[in-house]
Amino acid sequence: MSIDLSKILNKDQRKSIIDALLTPFSWGFGAAVWLRNAAFNVGLLPQEEFDVPVVSVGNITVGGTGKTPHVEYIIEALYRRYHVGVLSRGYKRKTKGFILASNNMTPRDIGDEPYQIFNKFTGLITLAVCENRRKGIRELLRIDPDINLILLDDAFQHRYVVPKVNIVLVDYNRPPYEDKLMPLGSLREPARNVLRGDMVVVTKCPSDITAMDIRMVKKNLGLFPYQGLFFSNIRYADPVPVFPVQSPQITSLQWLREDDALLCLTGIATPKPLVRYLRQYSTNIKVMHFDDHHFFTRRDFSDIFKVYNSLEGKRKFIITTEKDAVRIMNNPYFPPTRRHCIYYIPMKVGFLEMEGASFIEELVKRIDEQGTNS
Repeated sequence: MSIDLSKILNKDQRKSIIDALLTPFSWGFGAAVWLRNAAFNVGLLPQEEFDVPVVSVGNITVGGTGKTPHVEYIIEALYRRYHVGVLSRGYKRKTKGFILASNNMTPRDIGDEPYQIFNKFTGLITLAVCENRRKGIRELLRIDPDINLILLDDAFQHRYVVPKVNIVLVDYNRPPYEDKLMPLGSLREPARNVLRGDMVVVTKCPSDITAMDIRMVKKNLGLFPYQGLFFSNIRYADPVPVFPVQSPQITSLQWLREDDALLCLTGIATPKPLVRYLRQYSTNIKVMHFDDHHFFTRRDFSDIFKVYNSLEGKRKFIITTEKDAVRIMNNPYFPPTRRHCIYYIPMKVGFLEMEGASFIEELVKRIDEQGTNS
């Protein structure tokens, strides 16, 4: 006989039971992470340094801190100064091993985030994916010996490579000091390991963040004096058609009418910021959310357009993210007759000006300074 706990326990009681069940697993995970980091610290696990400066961009939580737009921000600022190579694991790609990005590839070949980065900076950077970062760096340098700066995407936990600069991102809305280790929370490693970063960026800050808010974050993070601390936020741009169309129906969300309807379609870790942004321009919104990096199937699109067709509006649009757009535009199951109705919202990073500190200036200084790696 099954028992429906939801009928005899309230929400807080159910959460307490679940937390109690997950706590031993969280302790076990924390012990394994501690042993692994200790093995690196005492030299039991090998670490490799490279003559070319390596900048690692990562986080200590599972997904959703904004790594890709921050990597793009760094590339945009530095590609004129350095010959940049970018190496990613290529999460959820359908291939294995080292693959050099080229124009005939799709997100299934190299992953959606590397594909997005490569498309934006084609001809300006050399990009590859590889599970083994040491092998990947060697191959990148062999193929393109002119590379004099390497960006490692999502590599804070990949300690086999010693970076010149270690950048760790933390989400303002999910600060590590208020989180717990997996599976009890979303931390990949203990919150204090933020101290391993050379530069810490607090991402997704609200536009109305106050000086008091910033002081509280600084206090709670408890960084060392030599660690650079910066604050960034997400800035959305005007909608762009996912598929080329001659005359886009909307070029600005401000042009939406009261009788327009939106379907917000996402397959990212944290869709709430985009939904909040869209609600500033329309109240007639339905949301469909899939797992992060989700590859949409024929059945998915059948379900999506059932919801789309049920929307009540004179004009109806599907709004998605830039990362989802790269998977959708290469998806054979998206109905060609519907291509006119889907748009994505580009997302860029902006840094808050604080005490005259410039993120890029500090990064360049750390890249160019003589001495050992991080």
